[in-house]
Amino acid sequence: MSRLLTDLCTPAEIRTLAERWHVARLLDGTDLSYRDIHEATGVSTTTIVRVARFLRQEPHQGYRAAIDKVGAKDAGR
Repeated sequence: MSRLLTDLCTPAEIRTLAERWHVARLLDGTDLSYRDIHEATGVSTTTIVRVARFLRQEPHQGYRAAIDKVGAKDAGR
């Protein structure tokens, strides 16, 4: 996946994807507020709200599937 994303995305796009992934993990695995996440990461509150909406409300559930898969891999170590 890393090689594919490197081919598909600019370095700035990869950083943005990494930020969103980090935010999704923080939203799912901590009790931090949106403001706390913003202060810890520098990610805009608009982006944090968008990630939270896709994590919790939207039907696609891509973040949820990825977090669950990574969690299953971590548990198997």
